[in-house]
Amino acid sequence: MQLTQIRNATLLVEYAGTTFLVDPLLAERGAYPGFAGTANSHLANPLVDLPLPLSTLLDVDAVLVTHLHLDHWDDAARRVLPRTLPVFAQNDADAAAIRADGFADVRALAAEGTPFAGIRIDRTGGQHGSDAVMAAIGDRMGEVSGLVLRHPDEPTLYIAGDTVWNVHVAAALETYDPDVVVLNCGDAQVPGLGPIIMDLDDVASVVQAAPRATIVASHLEAVNHCMLSRAALRAWVETHDLMARVRVPDDGEACVFHQAAAGSR
Repeated sequence: MQLTQIRNATLLVEYAGTTFLVDPLLAERGAYPGFAGTANSHLANPLVDLPLPLSTLLDVDAVLVTHLHLDHWDDAARRVLPRTLPVFAQNDADAAAIRADGFADVRALAAEGTPFAGIRIDRTGGQHGSDAVMAAIGDRMGEVSGLVLRHPDEPTLYIAGDTVWNVHVAAALETYDPDVVVLNCGDAQVPGLGPIIMDLDDVASVVQAAPRATIVASHLEAVNHCMLSRAALRAWVETHDLMARVRVPDDGEACVFHQAAAGSR
């Protein structure tokens, strides 16, 4: 398995001979206004350029979309992705919206798991902020999901999605015992309400709950409201002697994982 951090939550995942594009944010730097009511909303998104040519990101076998917020499924993705690509959505409502964008092969992830090219894709739960966040702006945060990819010849991959640490994440870790966990951990902030994705405390909770998993940090330094920098996260990792377990890739950097190193299951 090779996982390439692209930008924000956008990933390229090469898994069992299939290449997935996850949560595509494909616009040029500064294409969109900052998210209103969030930290640093005066900054235009995305904050950084794509690290790879757009053509590379379009040459994939399928697209996985955890939810439809602009920084996970943007106008540029709607415009430039080939209309015949299989697109997997978290639920029927999101699938209908993507079909309305003109995509011909859109599949809602099934509760019992969805097969694709010999790979099993499972949907996991999440919550886009604390209970206080959801009580105040839950309609804006909406429903979000994570993803688990499984294949006999690959490590089990859990992409947690836009969620804070909660019972949904704990349940996914217990159920799937993943080898690799991708965390959206940029500490995106709504002033007065707190983080709407994972912060350092949440990363620590995942590290403790999944002691044999490798953690990959994503959703950093690319949109206006993310407050945790890679430098700060790497310093925390070093301070807690977690360099062997927590990876903080730069945009464009690939991480390779082998089944032989995944540990006994």
